[in-house]
Amino acid sequence: MNINKQIDYWIEGAGNDFDTARLLIENGKVLHGLFFCHLVIEKAIKANVVRITGEIPPKSHNLIYLSEKAEIVFAEDDELFVGVLMKYQLEGRYPDYQPEIPSVSVSFDYLQKTKKILLWLQNQL
Repeated sequence: MNINKQIDYWIEGAGNDFDTARLLIENGKVLHGLFFCHLVIEKAIKANVVRITGEIPPKSHNLIYLSEKAEIVFAEDDELFVGVLMKYQLEGRYPDYQPEIPSVSVSFDYLQKTKKILLWLQNQL
């Protein structure tokens, strides 16, 4: 396995998904946009899992579990935010799950926090 190619795959996907999250939130598709915010962080963490383990990351969507595999320690406020994002990844996979949809302004705050964490995770690589 080419580790650098795997890392590039995950981090490029995270960047593309951030663009998608932004477009969705800007167009009022908040719940779907937040699903993509979760995906951004998931992929960026998976890039770090590859860096640390030298292996393909587990097929998991649990950001806490993945961050442990990547030996990532978030700042307390970032860890709390990652926990918030966890509830939005379920919507796309389990249609009966209906999380509370935040306001558009809160969603834009979440988008900015996602970008901040993405950049921090990229700097860990």
